[in-house]
Amino acid sequence: MSRVQTTDVVIIGGGIIGCSVAYYLRKAGIEVIVLEQGEIGGQASSAAAGLLAPLGPLGGPGPFADLLLASFALFPALVAELEHLSGIHCGYERTGALRIVRNPKRVIRLQKRLAEWQPLGLRMHWLNGDEARQLEPLLAPDICAAVYAPEESQINAANLVQAFALSAQKLGAHIYSHTSVENIEHHAGHATSVQTSQGEKISYSRIIVTAGVWAAQIMAGLNVVLPVRPLSGQMLALQSCGLRHIIFGEGAYVLPRGDEVLVGATKEETGFAAQVTPEGQGWLRNAAYKLVPVLGASGVMRSWAGLRPSTPDTRPVLGPLPGWQNVLLASGHNSVGIILSPLTGQLISEYIVSGKVPALLFPFLLDRFSQPAQEPGKDA
Repeated sequence: MSRVQTTDVVIIGGGIIGCSVAYYLRKAGIEVIVLEQGEIGGQASSAAAGLLAPLGPLGGPGPFADLLLASFALFPALVAELEHLSGIHCGYERTGALRIVRNPKRVIRLQKRLAEWQPLGLRMHWLNGDEARQLEPLLAPDICAAVYAPEESQINAANLVQAFALSAQKLGAHIYSHTSVENIEHHAGHATSVQTSQGEKISYSRIIVTAGVWAAQIMAGLNVVLPVRPLSGQMLALQSCGLRHIIFGEGAYVLPRGDEVLVGATKEETGFAAQVTPEGQGWLRNAAYKLVPVLGASGVMRSWAGLRPSTPDTRPVLGPLPGWQNVLLASGHNSVGIILSPLTGQLISEYIVSGKVPALLFPFLLDRFSQPAQEPGKDA
């Protein structure tokens, strides 16, 4: 990079969200520079399991369901597009998922969830325990009911972020790793330039903060309180056992991928320290055993931990920053950053091109934490 640069958009954060936004901006012909303090996709993006299973976080129809399902629907065409452009195989697979219960007392609760999910439009099937084991013979013998969603899928999250990044670069984006933002210069509600750790000054028309768990620290430099905090999650990979479907239950999930079965994930308040602990790993192994008993004999191939960017209402913070003319946020995706990455990039790009907040973004603006949401197009 030269000592002084000018561009249309600067993106702070080179994870899955930042790289997706860069990709869609370049498709719209907008100049973009991405600044990442570490490796591209080296934080939450690389630690994620890559679940494309929208039912889990949903309680029924609503704005969040609209967002998740619209993004979920983009993946088949997007993956083909990214793989063609980048040459990186994304590992997209429509594995299908089973959400199970082992305690007969919880069957009614699962039936209620199925009733809530049915208006969403995904294919779902109610199975008793025997039917579930016919579909997935490795399930535990005490599983008494399941909801089967054959369209739910998975993707290799680390490969996806690299495919986004390389595709954006091939379209002309400038993406710099090991380059942190030291200062954001601003005046009268307008951010004007950034100073980087490499000694460069970059001016821009707009700046987008996609820095995951570090977004709150960056926004503090603008005297803005962003309610995003880190939530640690541990995972492990066990030797493959022939499992064919994603299994959810016991507060955990098991996910077949190649010669491994991924098991996740804990939720721990550990600040910015993402640590693998004996207690967390033991909990994961026990949950996996309860769901798929044969995994009790599978060796551990690897274990890791990552930090999710969490918000008080478990929803992302998206769109223009109130009180600022040219600052945008795309952070706080909690555990659904991978599935929301394509639509986040698409909608943020749409806003920059049109200057209008897309209807899907409106419920996720930052000001929802300080005032009642106002419907688009209605007077205050």
